[in-house]
Amino acid sequence: MGVLFFVFMTGSSIINIPGPLISKANNGAWLSLLLSGGLGFLILACILFLHRRYPTMTFVEYSRHLMGTPLTILFSVFTISFLFQMQSAIVTDVGLFMVSSMLRETPMYAFTFLIFAISAVTVRAGLEVIARMFTLTMILTALSILAVLIIAIPDYNLSFLLPIMPKGIKPVLHGAFFTFGFPYVEVFLFAMLLPFVNEGPTGRLSKTMLFVLGMNIFVLCLSTICAIMIFGSFAGEKPYVLFSLARIVEFQEIIQRIESIIGMSLILGSFMKTTITLYVLNLYLSQLFRFQNSQALVMPLALIGFFMGLVNIDGATEWGRIVTTIHPVWTFAAFVVPLLLLTVIALFKKKSS
Repeated sequence: MGVLFFVFMTGSSIINIPGPLISKANNGAWLSLLLSGGLGFLILACILFLHRRYPTMTFVEYSRHLMGTPLTILFSVFTISFLFQMQSAIVTDVGLFMVSSMLRETPMYAFTFLIFAISAVTVRAGLEVIARMFTLTMILTALSILAVLIIAIPDYNLSFLLPIMPKGIKPVLHGAFFTFGFPYVEVFLFAMLLPFVNEGPTGRLSKTMLFVLGMNIFVLCLSTICAIMIFGSFAGEKPYVLFSLARIVEFQEIIQRIESIIGMSLILGSFMKTTITLYVLNLYLSQLFRFQNSQALVMPLALIGFFMGLVNIDGATEWGRIVTTIHPVWTFAAFVVPLLLLTVIALFKKKSS
């Protein structure tokens, strides 16, 4: 579960977050990550509390137990709608990256269809297969990105990190608002997966999840700081700043133009995150409507996500506006509100008992 959590939180965000975040928060981008990461810890704490109270239940099951079926379905309207949007958005982002940075003449659906098809097949293989497979994929992706950041060390300029907040605290708060919507509020999805963990007598799940979230914040802060030390104030003008960083690094005229490594890391990370999101969406719908055969929904859900990606996004500018302004509000209504409500109800039930 720790591997799945790290893959989900870091997979595509390490490529997509630094550039847009720096454009909003300037040199204080890493402070924005600390603020939004702190809110992510609060969300994770609520999830772990509910898991300790109802260790064999998913979010849908203990929501039905605490609020009843009508209210669960009512709140699920927002949750399911954003899960559909979320799986489509992850893959659409890969398509926009490919057609804008690497293969400009290729239609975007050539990438999005393949990612959805492979993700759907992986979901049908089951959660245990996903965890084993993603362990190897995570190691490859992490080593690739780490290698790029290490090779770029001679080009780092520490003076670019100052001043930390040249325009005050407001840009930092704006950046925190953006990164709260992506990726830290998405911690919510693991409320559907924690009951599948075989904890045994150790009970290390809570420590593992908290440690992994801390590692995610550290990795995103590190990649953001490295981008600032390379490009300075111009880092915010590059939507895929690590991809641009990999273009300029070189080592003894032997290793040059290694941006394809970052491109492959983005594809792998987004594939892993799409697979987990599709699995959670399928499980959520199956438990909410009590379907006997949950596998029957996987392919239709993937196909719906593929079609949504074709009709919802008009271009990179429109996509950037949706992610930075609409997603944080939507995720708050879809994830945070029902989670906080269930936490409060569970606390009062504990006191009364």
